[in-house]
Amino acid sequence: MKKFLIYFLIFSVYLGFSQTEIDSTLTLSEYIGYVKKFHPIVKQAQLKTTEGEIKLMKARGAFDPKIEVDYDKKKFKNTNYFDKLNTTFKIPTWYGLEFKGNYEKNSGAFLNPEFTVPDEGLYSAGVSASLARGLLTNERMATLKKAKIYRSQARADQQILVNEILYKAILTYFDWLKEYQKRNTYRNFLKNARDRFSNVKRSFEEGDKPAVDTLEASINLKNRILDLEKAKLKYVKSKLKLANFLWLEDNLPLELEEQIIPDTNTLASIDNTLDTSTLNNNQAIVNNHAKIRSLEYKKESLIIDKRLRLNNLLPKVDVEYNFLTSKFGDLSNLDTDNYKAGLNVSIPLFLRKERSDLKLARLKLQDIDFVISSNKANLSNKIDAVQNEISSYLEQNRILNDLVDDYQVLVKAEEKMFLLGEGSLFRINYREVKLIETQLKAIDNFNKYFGAKASLYQLINNQLVN
Repeated sequence: MKKFLIYFLIFSVYLGFSQTEIDSTLTLSEYIGYVKKFHPIVKQAQLKTTEGEIKLMKARGAFDPKIEVDYDKKKFKNTNYFDKLNTTFKIPTWYGLEFKGNYEKNSGAFLNPEFTVPDEGLYSAGVSASLARGLLTNERMATLKKAKIYRSQARADQQILVNEILYKAILTYFDWLKEYQKRNTYRNFLKNARDRFSNVKRSFEEGDKPAVDTLEASINLKNRILDLEKAKLKYVKSKLKLANFLWLEDNLPLELEEQIIPDTNTLASIDNTLDTSTLNNNQAIVNNHAKIRSLEYKKESLIIDKRLRLNNLLPKVDVEYNFLTSKFGDLSNLDTDNYKAGLNVSIPLFLRKERSDLKLARLKLQDIDFVISSNKANLSNKIDAVQNEISSYLEQNRILNDLVDDYQVLVKAEEKMFLLGEGSLFRINYREVKLIETQLKAIDNFNKYFGAKASLYQLINNQLVN
């Protein structure tokens, strides 16, 4: 119980409750704010962008400078067979170029002649390059480009996850509001049933009404009590479901006090809260939708794969040239007569693997194009459908409100006739049942209207801004 009170006090502070006057209404905007800030799944979704940053840093690591040291020595029976030291400093660059500085010092009785260098060692500085395959694109370049794309795609995927949980949370709030209004409806009609039973009973005791009217009024009262109990149970369940989306810092679940209720004026503020009043450009919403952008980022990654596969059809031609000098730090000693150069050429005869990889890459691109087109059409149709739903539900709400007013007039007319001795309690109860059904239909219809607004919010809020 102590923990329960602590949670409520913290909740009161977070909602900005006054110390003298506690506002027991939890508005939709306050509720959405708490879900965005504290819900664990929303925090979990933020890890996707962190993962994207880490993958990008990993890909950039392929271009980090390197220092390599290779030392090899052999001594046997007081004979120094060889003592070889080779140190290299490499700087990879973007277009298949690699700059390299090297120091080599070798000695020994049985040293291979090609490793013979001056006594002070041999310095070299040069560059290696891929002239065909790997010049314009290679695995290292492709990995870095894809990592940058993945970072943007992770942002889009994060927004999809966050908006999915927000959408479910908003629907849960609307369900809570619906059950709250239904419970209040049954409470009001229970009061009417009690008053009617009391009046009929008094009239029976005074001899104005028969006993059967008292029995009918009692049955009607018990039915209203039963209906209210069912409504209370549904309301409690909806409130507990709502609490699943409310958390505090440090991943502490929040418990709602009994007096916390939904905002019954949500209809007047829903457009401002969800920003769903107007839609200027449906096509822009579709093109900027996080799901479409995520698929387009995936397509960009596949394009990079295709270019890499296309580049692999070229022969492998690697060249290397290094200036040689025995004196460190004196650029005047660099002479084209002293050099070390190399050429490596490799040409697969059939290119079956490379051609197959390219065909698979092209198939994947065709597939993603179909997926993007399909999703764009689905989103566009969904926007149109939601807008039509909103318009229809508004018209249905107007009709249902008129029906409620008409049934209220009928009930009051039957009650007057009953007081004058011209009507019957059965007809009052029948009219009242129809009134209750119509009011509940109106509440359900408003809930559907709110649900359509939530769907529209999900579509609009899923837009990515460049």
